[in-house]
Amino acid sequence: MGTIDEAVRKAVESSELSPSEISRRAGIARSQLSRFLSGERGLSVATVEQLAECLGLEITIKPKRKTKKS
Repeated sequence: MGTIDEAVRKAVESSELSPSEISRRAGIARSQLSRFLSGERGLSVATVEQLAECLGLEITIKPKRKTKKS
């Protein structure tokens, strides 16, 4: 399973919108998005939520499945 950062990065990169348009619609600085896409910086939960809303993503948190112990 990938990380949230990986999922958001892939969604940004595969979007039909330009990074400038994504940052504008999400209400974040273009430089912040650029540093995130280059792997230089991470994102706050609030920023992930803003990007998810802009990109039509749904964030789901659920408990891990329990594994059987031998």
